[in-house]
Amino acid sequence: MPEKKAKKTDDKDAAKGNASYGAENIIILEGLEPVRKRPGMYIGTTGLDGLHHLIWEVVDNAIDEAMAGYAKNITVELLPGNRVSVTDDGRGIPVDIHAQTKKSALETVLTTLHAGGKFESGSYKVSSGLHGVGVSVVNALSETMKVEVERGGGAYVQEYKRGKPDYKVKKTGASKKTGTKVTFSPDPQIFPEIEFNDRKIFDRLRQQAYLTKGIRINFFDRRPEVPIFYGFYFEGGVLSFVKYLAQKKNRIHDDIFYVEKEQQKINVEAAFLYIDDTKVQEMSFANNIYTPDGGTHLTGFRSALTRSLNTYARAEGYLKEKEENLTSDDMREGLVAIISVKVGDPQFEGQTKNRLGTVEARTATESVVNEALKEFLEKHPAEAKAIIAKVLLTAKARLAAKAARETVLRKGAFEGLTLPGKLADCISKNAGESELFIVEGDSAGGTAKQGRNRHTQAILPLRGKILNVERARLDKMLANTEIRALVVAIGTAIGDEFSLEKLRYHKIVIMTDADVDGAHIRTLLLTLFYRHFKQVVEGGYIYIAQPPLYRIQLGKTVRYAFSDAEKDKIMEEMAKMAPAKAASKAAAKKKEAAATEDGGEEAVETTEEGTGEAAGSKRTPSIQRYKGLGEMNAIQLWETTMDPEHRLMKQVTVDDAEAADKFFDILMGDDVPARKNFIQMHAATVQNLDV
Repeated sequence: MPEKKAKKTDDKDAAKGNASYGAENIIILEGLEPVRKRPGMYIGTTGLDGLHHLIWEVVDNAIDEAMAGYAKNITVELLPGNRVSVTDDGRGIPVDIHAQTKKSALETVLTTLHAGGKFESGSYKVSSGLHGVGVSVVNALSETMKVEVERGGGAYVQEYKRGKPDYKVKKTGASKKTGTKVTFSPDPQIFPEIEFNDRKIFDRLRQQAYLTKGIRINFFDRRPEVPIFYGFYFEGGVLSFVKYLAQKKNRIHDDIFYVEKEQQKINVEAAFLYIDDTKVQEMSFANNIYTPDGGTHLTGFRSALTRSLNTYARAEGYLKEKEENLTSDDMREGLVAIISVKVGDPQFEGQTKNRLGTVEARTATESVVNEALKEFLEKHPAEAKAIIAKVLLTAKARLAAKAARETVLRKGAFEGLTLPGKLADCISKNAGESELFIVEGDSAGGTAKQGRNRHTQAILPLRGKILNVERARLDKMLANTEIRALVVAIGTAIGDEFSLEKLRYHKIVIMTDADVDGAHIRTLLLTLFYRHFKQVVEGGYIYIAQPPLYRIQLGKTVRYAFSDAEKDKIMEEMAKMAPAKAASKAAAKKKEAAATEDGGEEAVETTEEGTGEAAGSKRTPSIQRYKGLGEMNAIQLWETTMDPEHRLMKQVTVDDAEAADKFFDILMGDDVPARKNFIQMHAATVQNLDV
């Protein structure tokens, strides 16, 4: 009976199409195989961010040698053939035989996960490569890797292919130097696109030079015919970093707050100043690793800043007894701050280390900054007064903005489900399939309303150019009719009440004319979204419509061109089509005439411009240049710009938030000389300029 029952179960599984599942199906991945099988677990993605993460892992090892006091020079080179080389003058990776693996320590480090000197407290007091997977992961994901080591009076080398050594470590000669050189080429089997961004690498290396006092970092891009070189060396540490971030900005105070002190065996270094701006620039680091999501060290800094400034404001009479304390957000507007901690055994969230979780880092940072800031405010009364005046003004604006925001929300609800009257909403309430087209002008808005798919597409026409929000406070923004309508239509609210979950449309499409005014309106809208709806941008919900520039017609054939190059190509193709059409019509005419002579019915003239071959050969395409969306009829706008089956749209993404922030400052801020310089620098490469 048991055997029969078991057979019945097997038959049932077979009937379901289930594959066998037993001990023989349990696969054990050895060595570096797990990395190649699931690279995303180790570097986050196999896209361009993951590609550059390979460089960061190798550079971090060199930085660790510098933080330990052994390396003074690091060189990073981009080489032809998608190769990268990182060299340091540290101690060099050990090459003697490892007692446990019976292989050289170099091969052990390069081919074994969780193998390295970061786990043994005597080798590194602090380090960025803590999981012991960094360089071995790079090896696993590289098509080739070559490691050259100088230490103990000798020079050594070993090469690898996709994580496997070609040969044992061999000595190539004598050397009086020490250090390590790693040269690798990412594996195209892993990375679908291999294109290193020199600017991204440049910014990262400069950042590391700021965070490690007295170290020199050289960067060579040897891919062009004429190599590019940059060198970085800073003695001021994060103080120099803050000066750099605040350059060409209007400072609220002259002296920069700076402190470096060890607390609870954690080295805390912090610097900040205030500028006349509404944005905040906070960057936090743990063991030189940028933590974009912050963590305990950033929380400790914010807590100390809020407490110290509130205490000072009350002691000096800036805050009355019955007045509420200033909030953390009040303290951060216009703040430019760098917080860097060095921790012996930091706890990060994931291998990509975006957030620090070490509890001790909060108390250490809060204690160090609180004590130093109290002393700074007492010794620099002019700076203290300027800072307090700045945060008090921010608090006042916050209360005004809150009142304005509540008014907008109340008014929107009163007018009917928070939707403005000018919005032609879609029928669907499913945000995943709903689209909002923000259209320039009532004329284009009317055409779009006629041509749209009413079930999924909503239309919001804007009258004129919206307010430039780069320097505007929230209360002033919400006084603008067009911005208020847009905020209410999107549904997420704004400021403290913002909620991405309430987003009413998963495609918000900016649809403006293909001219200078349209580009300006598009830039103003992008500024609004980037500054106040950043999560919507980062979520990939913002798109830019691409209406055609030309309508080209030959007879009954109509085609649209989205660029001058495409127009020229279509014109060339139609020029070839014209004689063929003429010949075809001439043949048809001749056949009809013959049929008439044979007693058939009289031929009917079908040509538009005459008869026969001569008439057809005179045909030329007609071209219409669209200067605005209003020049299209509803059917044309639908077919070319709104129909999901045929339209072209660009999704707005933010790959480098710091660079985006800088460009928005230049293009939309009040620094006229910087904007003029930017225009002059890029004038020769400008495209699509209307004259």
